[in-house]
Amino acid sequence: MSDHIIVIDEGTTSTRAMLFSAGGAPLGSAQREFKQHYPGPGLVEHDAAEIWDATLACTRDMVAQAGGAARVACIGITNQRETIVFWDKSTGEPIAPAIVWQDRRTADDCAALKAAGHEAMVQAKTGLLLDPYFSGSKIGWALRHWPQLRDAGDRLAVGTIESYLIFRLTGGVHVTDATNASRTLLMDINGSGGWDDALCDLLGVPRVILPEIVGCTSEVGRTDPALLGGAIAITGMAGDQQAATIGQACLTPGQTKATFGTGAFILTASGTTRPISANRLLATVLVQDGDARHYALEGSVFVAGSLIKWLRDGLGLLASAAESEGLARSVADNGGVYLVPALAGLGAPHWRPDALAALSGLSFASTKAHVARAALEAQAYQAHDLKSAFAADGVDWAELRIDGGMAANDWMAQDLADMLAVPVERPDFVESTALGAAMLAATGAGLFPSLAEAAAAMRGTATRFTPSIGDDTRKTRLAGWQSALSKVLA
Repeated sequence: MSDHIIVIDEGTTSTRAMLFSAGGAPLGSAQREFKQHYPGPGLVEHDAAEIWDATLACTRDMVAQAGGAARVACIGITNQRETIVFWDKSTGEPIAPAIVWQDRRTADDCAALKAAGHEAMVQAKTGLLLDPYFSGSKIGWALRHWPQLRDAGDRLAVGTIESYLIFRLTGGVHVTDATNASRTLLMDINGSGGWDDALCDLLGVPRVILPEIVGCTSEVGRTDPALLGGAIAITGMAGDQQAATIGQACLTPGQTKATFGTGAFILTASGTTRPISANRLLATVLVQDGDARHYALEGSVFVAGSLIKWLRDGLGLLASAAESEGLARSVADNGGVYLVPALAGLGAPHWRPDALAALSGLSFASTKAHVARAALEAQAYQAHDLKSAFAADGVDWAELRIDGGMAANDWMAQDLADMLAVPVERPDFVESTALGAAMLAATGAGLFPSLAEAAAAMRGTATRFTPSIGDDTRKTRLAGWQSALSKVLA
């Protein structure tokens, strides 16, 4: 009996495969880290061959744990969204480094397009802004600078991570789902949408190298039996932030989730009406279920968990990421220390790719505990900046549902509730991204009659954090943050 779901959760620093029951219970996982390459300032790359090897190994582990391919009803895939892969259609092998979403090499290109007056058209069609964060400028840059891509001719295929993995798993199906396509700067998200000729021309991307755009809950192909011991249907796909929103059951307009992973990403569901932002937030596709396209308003913070990783690996201030919570609790306050984590520029609502990080307010009384606390506090401050922008767009938050690796930190969850002055809810199973992909796959495989019913049945219990500080304390801390931020933005 096929009664298991496998989810491939492709992150920025590791790949993981998870096994779920048909009802959403987690049954097992396998994870492998892969290397990030930094060939120069602002440059971030992956080896897509390493990602494929890690993905295949982890997926095979879950197939074995399920009892073989015949016990697996379907596969769902979720992924780091804007990272772009270049590969050879005839072999499936990558022919250039994958350019990661954090990469800033096209900052000057985006600035030039903005200066030329193109951003209004781009935002109207895509819901996005001209920023190197998104995939399209990366593709155009690569085609101009890497001769091997031009030399590949008709053999060249391009796509985001889920597109590449589907190609490898199926032996040649070249598709992408609507959520990932909506993050490329190449898709018109309005109406029936699809790849847009004017956008492709603007960024120098031939349409012929792009995958077909498909829905998030449909069977796109079956795995090559030689890979996993049988042909397993791939029936669910979504970018990681959309998948997390679905996993949190935020499908009704106004419901909001925040994922604190490598970056922090906040999405508010807006239904079938595409949102329009006057405050530099993003409109994006939340899910395409059949022909029905649902949207979300999104704010993206580039540095969240990666800040703690930098404190650990780059500065040696932490022995482990988990140590940050104990250090934050060990001091009564931040001691006047503020950390503006612009290590990869600033995302929403500022959109300053040129911004640099700053640590301010240091004195001889400052300790590493104050720095660790400042790093955690920065997550609440950045979330508050976004909440203000959402409210200005008419979409304030009544509560916030959080997930991601950093969300396991109880101190940070409480600090979010305190600084945002709203309840914060954290599911007891925090891997909402993988769970959302499982919901999509289950729907696509017919295990549930609708995505809403899958979400209702598969989401588990949650812990709730309520505000516990006074307005004066909140205002004082926020004033300190704004002072530190203003120096970075100057």
